[in-house]
Order: sequence, then structure tokens, then C-alpha cells
Amino acid sequence: QVQLMQSGGGLVQAGGSLRLSCAASGITFSGSVSAWYRQAPGKQRELVAAISRGGSRNYADSVKGRFTISRDNVKNTVYLQMNSLKPEDTAIYFCKAAVIGLDYWGTGTQVTVSS
Repeated sequence: QVQLMQSGGGLVQAGGSLRLSCAASGITFSGSVSAWYRQAPGKQRELVAAISRGGSRNYADSVKGRFTISRDNVKNTVYLQMNSLKPEDTAIYFCKAAVIGLDYWGTGTQVTVSS
């Protein structure tokens, strides 16, 4: 059974930092395309950052230069380091792993950035 267990998140002031973690069981992140998405109230879920099996990264324009996605193959965990946070970053953040055409999602974690 595949599980993605998220941790991190919370309330932070604008300009602050947070780190999200997503630990997997049942799959290996190194064998998947891993990503972070977010969904703000009343908006569609959007891709924030992704990392390929080979380690290539891509980011949404809105977070480039502020967020960093990384992966620890030993811990089988993917991270999202978020710096210089803005109120518009407020959302529920989800991790996702795509393996052989199947998508697995974490349960989400709230990030709230106050102005």
C-alpha cells in the first residue's frame, strides 16, 4: 500500500520560511516523478515544483527563486523549502508521486502566510 505522509506547514509571516516534507512508503521517490501542488480557496490545484527521476527540477513562475524542491533517496523523502513567503502563497500543499502512469497524493498540509 502506497502512502505519502506530509509534515511541515503552518502559519508564518510574510518574508518567512517553511519547509514541507513528504515521506513515502510503498514506492521510492527516486523511481518516480515527484511534485508539489497547491490549492488556494476557490482556485484550481496548481503545480508548484517537480523533480524528475534524474533530478531535473522545474518550478512555477510564481515561486522561482524562492522555493526549492529536493529529494533524499536514503530517507525516501521529498522536500519543499519555501523562502520569502508571500500572502499569495497561502494554500493547502500536496505532494504527489507519479509511478508507471499512476498518481499518488499526500493528504495535504495548510500553509498560511500573514501580511
